[in-house]
Amino acid sequence: MHKPLTLRILSSLDGKSWAALGAFLALALLVVPVLNLGTAEDSAFHISAYAITLIGKIMCYALVAIAMDLIWGYGGILSLGHGLFFALGGYAFGMYLMRQIGRDGSYGADIPDFMVFLDWKEIPWFWSGSDSFGWVALLVVLVPALVAFVFGYFAFRSRIKGVYFSIITQALTYAAMLLFFRNETGFGGNNGFTDFKRVLGHTITSPETRLVLFGLTALFLAATLIFAAWLVKSKFGRVLTAIRDAESRVMFIGYNPLWYKLTIWVISAVICGIAGALYVPQVGIINPSEMSPANSIEIAIWVAVGGRGTLIGPIIGAFVVNLAKSWFTVSFPEYWLFFLGLLFIVVTLMLPQGLVGLWKKLQEKNASRKGTAA
Repeated sequence: MHKPLTLRILSSLDGKSWAALGAFLALALLVVPVLNLGTAEDSAFHISAYAITLIGKIMCYALVAIAMDLIWGYGGILSLGHGLFFALGGYAFGMYLMRQIGRDGSYGADIPDFMVFLDWKEIPWFWSGSDSFGWVALLVVLVPALVAFVFGYFAFRSRIKGVYFSIITQALTYAAMLLFFRNETGFGGNNGFTDFKRVLGHTITSPETRLVLFGLTALFLAATLIFAAWLVKSKFGRVLTAIRDAESRVMFIGYNPLWYKLTIWVISAVICGIAGALYVPQVGIINPSEMSPANSIEIAIWVAVGGRGTLIGPIIGAFVVNLAKSWFTVSFPEYWLFFLGLLFIVVTLMLPQGLVGLWKKLQEKNASRKGTAA
């Protein structure tokens, strides 16, 4: 007899994983707010607004890393354009935030400042409903999903894969970046959206609002990890992994790889879109640079560094690489890209299974030593 869906989802993680997830949520939802609001700024235990913004941003990146791991680690589909879906979600929610500025902008107008600067007289038709949180929340999901579905359907139906697929996804995000750089597209040109004031009537820069956004990001990261763990252990996940390892054999026994690839591709895009929507109010800006091919390549590096096909590895990789980036870009800004390239080469040649794989090897060696000593 099949277990209820809820039980199957809950059983996707073992006891240690649930304990680690519980500790993470306790830190994010209880400890961080107390140390931010309840301690003096000069206290050694105080967590600054900068630290909360930085960690919140990296948690959004960790969501994107999980999304990439689902398609690359378990589906064998290497995308070099996932920054597009992240940016689409960010722009969709950024439209709502721009409408919430109201007359508090530099020009005191009812339309966003960049539209006044470009001498636009009214909101364009595709901005209709952007002042509604519910409608924009729907756009955050639907826009990346629709773009992913249309692109993925034709790509997978044509059986484009490997390096050719990677190049096409990179071309797609580059074309989108060039489009969004143009002022006439109605998305702020090269400056994008910024100078946000409110979200759901609350001041976006207030400590309480920042902590709520931080907590929501942590909750969604935990929920996404649980969902992804259940998905890859389900029949769908096992078939997807089989397609990754031997697609022709899977087709021979009667499965159509198109719909499995397309489903995981769309799910991955939606996760990226939601991550982008959570990212924008915390960082305070969204512009076309988020669609740059370099950003999408970085996403793949996070997954490779942490260990693809592990789910937890990409999260670790996102934190390690982005914390290193924050330090390097301040201390040695001119050497950051060299370090990133060296890191990717070292991981590819010496740690093909990433940091998680290295940890497992060390555990195995430790266990074998104990066994030998016994």
